[in-house]
Amino acid sequence: MQYELFPSERFSFFSLSSGSCGNSYYLGNSHYGILIDAGIGPRVIKKRLAHYGVELSSIMAILVTHDHYDHIKSVGYLGEKLYIPVYATREVHKAIMNHPLVRNNLNGSTRYIEKGTPFQIEDFQITAFNVPHDSVDNSGYFIQFGNHRFTLATDVGSITDEVAYYICKANHLVIESNYDEEMLNNGRYPYPLKQRISSGSGHLSNRQTAEFLANNYSSDLRNIWLCHLSGDNNNPELAYQTVETHLSRKGIKVGKQVSLQVLQRNILSSKTDF
Repeated sequence: MQYELFPSERFSFFSLSSGSCGNSYYLGNSHYGILIDAGIGPRVIKKRLAHYGVELSSIMAILVTHDHYDHIKSVGYLGEKLYIPVYATREVHKAIMNHPLVRNNLNGSTRYIEKGTPFQIEDFQITAFNVPHDSVDNSGYFIQFGNHRFTLATDVGSITDEVAYYICKANHLVIESNYDEEMLNNGRYPYPLKQRISSGSGHLSNRQTAEFLANNYSSDLRNIWLCHLSGDNNNPELAYQTVETHLSRKGIKVGKQVSLQVLQRNILSSKTDF
C-alpha cells in the first residue's frame, strides 16, 4: 500500500554516526521520525538530533539491523527509559537481552518483526530483508513512503540476490563501503581478521560496492550514501573516488544524475531533504 503525502511534506535523512565507532541513522519529517540502529550514547543521539531540530520525543521507533554493540549501545536505555519501541527479529531481541554490555531491559518496548513481512509505522511501510554478516540474524531495511523508496544495507558480507533486489528498488540508498582492499591487505590487522572482513560474512569493499552500483544503476536512483567506513582500512576520499570512478566509466555523472555522499565515522552528516 502506498500513502499519498501532502505535497508540502518533506522527509529528511542524516547520519548521526557511521562505522565501528557507532552507527545510527535518522529518517523522518517535521512531525515524526525513526532511527535505524542506536550504537552511540543517548546524550550524543539527543544532541545530534537537536542540531537539526529533532526532539527525541518525536522518534516513533528504532529499527535494529543486528546485535553487534556498535549498533545497539543505546537501544536498552531508549526502550526502557524513554519507551521508544525497538523493532528487530526475535533472534536479535534475544541477543540484545543477553548482551553483557546492554544493561537495560526493553520490557514493553520490544517489537518482533519477520523478514519479508511488511509492517507499518506512521507513513513508513517497512520490510526487513536478510543480509549476510557474522552476527545474529542481520537485517537490511526497505522503507516506502509516498513516492519514495529507501534502502539501508550495512555490514554486508556479500550482495546476494535478495540484497540486490532491495538495493535496486531504491530511490535513496545507504550502502556499506567498508574497506579498501589494498589498505586491508597491506595493513596491520592479523591475517584471521583480514580473512573475516573480506569473507562472504564480513564487509563490502569499496570496489565491490562501486562495481555493483555501476553495473546496476537506474535513473530512479537519486541519492547514494556510503556508510560504515573502516577507520584503519579506508578513508572518505578513497571511498568516494572509487565509486565515482566506476560510475563515470559507465557514463553516470555524479552530482548531475545521482548524488553521492560519504557518511563519516562519529560525525553528524549533512541533512538531505526529499
